[in-house]
Amino acid sequence: MNRLHVQELLPFTQSHAGVVLLDVREPWEVALAPLVVEGVRTMSMPMGEVPARCAELDPQQPVVCFCHHGMRSAQVVAFLMHQGHPAVYNLEGGTDAWARQVDPAMPRY
Repeated sequence: MNRLHVQELLPFTQSHAGVVLLDVREPWEVALAPLVVEGVRTMSMPMGEVPARCAELDPQQPVVCFCHHGMRSAQVVAFLMHQGHPAVYNLEGGTDAWARQVDPAMPRY
């Protein structure tokens, strides 16, 4: 499985054109603690909706999946890779790690 450490996310988005951040958390989690990277498209697609909506993702586009701690997003990465998306990455530690290591102003829950 392809993984990215939270401190690798910004350099990754700058060196890979067209990266999509795929937030697989529930809507209430996204509203509570959004992860926004300037200039990078973020899609909200709760984990349970991914099988029905995965056609919305371009298989040739790099996708970084994330959730609260990285467990749901790891499952989504495995699913998308099985569906033929080779450039899919799991953000290790999710938004919790992002808030602790990159953006301490981000709410933790």
